Amino acid sequence: MSIPQGTVAESLFQGLAAFRRSWPGGGFSWDSRLNCVASSFSTELEADARAAVAKTFKFQWTARSLRTASEAVQEIADQVGGLRQDQILVATEPSESLMSYGLWWPWGDDVTISFRIGLSGMTMTRYEDDFRELFGAVL
Repeated sequence: MSIPQGTVAESLFQGLAAFRRSWPGGGFSWDSRLNCVASSFSTELEADARAAVAKTFKFQWTARSLRTASEAVQEIADQVGGLRQDQILVATEPSESLMSYGLWWPWGDDVTISFRIGLSGMTMTRYEDDFRELFGAVL
């Protein structure tokens, strides 16, 4: 990876690397529709998955609380088609330059949940290859 030392990006990627190591849900694949990585897992892993998410993504919104989010976070929600009642949008420190967000999406079958992670911000395109490499997700 080619992340400059001492930058917001370095700190963000260190947090994402720790998240990746603690993720109980297995591998990630590239979701080209939403330009993010995705991992689907059994609801049996929900408690461990929520714990891993909470360690990295300190901010959380539901469909009901989204109106209190920053404009950058509201734009992410708009880009992914909004949030349904059972979905959650999480994020690292909201920033216009670079941040990571996660989408907690239960499938509605009480069996499977997907968690998607993406980058957002003015410098995100600079780090997309490093991001995919970190999660082992290929185009």
